Amino acid sequence: MTRLIVAAGGGGDAVAAAMIHTALYGDEDQAVILTYAWDRLLIDPVPGPRGPANFTGLQHLASAVWAVPAEARPIAPAGSTLPRLAAELRHTFALIDARRGVEGVTRQLEELVDHLSPESIDLLDVGGDILARGDEPTLKSPLADAVTLAACCQVNAPVRLLVTGPGLDGELPLDELRGMLGPLIHTLTAKDVEPILSVLEWHPSEATGMLAATARGVRGTCEMRDAGLPVPLTDEGPTVHEVDLDEALTRNQLARAILTTTTLDEVEAHSREICGYSEIDYERNKAAWLKDQPPAPLDREAVLSQLGRFEAEARNRGVTHTTFRRITEALNLNGSLREDLRQLLINGRPNQYDAPLWRITDTPE
Repeated sequence: MTRLIVAAGGGGDAVAAAMIHTALYGDEDQAVILTYAWDRLLIDPVPGPRGPANFTGLQHLASAVWAVPAEARPIAPAGSTLPRLAAELRHTFALIDARRGVEGVTRQLEELVDHLSPESIDLLDVGGDILARGDEPTLKSPLADAVTLAACCQVNAPVRLLVTGPGLDGELPLDELRGMLGPLIHTLTAKDVEPILSVLEWHPSEATGMLAATARGVRGTCEMRDAGLPVPLTDEGPTVHEVDLDEALTRNQLARAILTTTTLDEVEAHSREICGYSEIDYERNKAAWLKDQPPAPLDREAVLSQLGRFEAEARNRGVTHTTFRRITEALNLNGSLREDLRQLLINGRPNQYDAPLWRITDTPE
């Protein structure tokens, strides 16, 4: 039995899709996860999503659909986590190609449905920003979700919209999301996290990391991103809800506006008009800034001293946990040093590691 899962925002949504597939359908069914190759700049220094031309070693699934196997490689300077995900997880990862706008992604979905005849099709979003109107002040990354939502609403097959980890992406407050969530489908547990826990040791997704942490019982307030957004880790964190697909489209102004787009440039133009920005513009600006910030080797003593000050300030803000991305940026370190920093801290203070988060304690352990 084959099931198709569309990772609405790419990145960590693809990792969550692997976890949700096993939790909902077990180990016997096979999953094809359709996802963007769109990673944070610390993984891929090129702004925006990658297309098939940015890889070698892809495998044809259908006329307009390529799979990313373990042996695929991004063509420098591009980077991607997808080949490593394909190597470590048993699922097939297929590449969303946003270059031809929503019409192109819709065609990809239709070809996959014809080719696979899937038992089910799920559109999965971690956090719930796929339900945004577009004008919310906390919204940061509406474009990818809007494209997949618009495409899924036009495919000639039933698609179920699932939202997991409501509020964990730091984009829409949990209080605002509650009224939009439909039936509870599942509550993730520590057992559900086991198949992806090793992936979260290296994957940079903060939202999926917090989703896994809440499923493992972690509770408190987690500070994330460069802006230090406080995100509550509650019993609602590991829940999976179904949401009416048509109602989501009615609410999402950007998704409605881009239904007939045929290029990514058109999608960006609508995002600037409706949301006031394009997240790819943000990446372009940040990428230009990062070019002038060459990484220097970690200074262990300096890092631990800075970490002590950061943790003290975080405790005063009521923070109980944080992400390694947040620590990297709070200490003004180059993003390429995130893994080195993570290893330094875990090896030095293993009791503060609430996988995959870092626990803020009253005194270093």
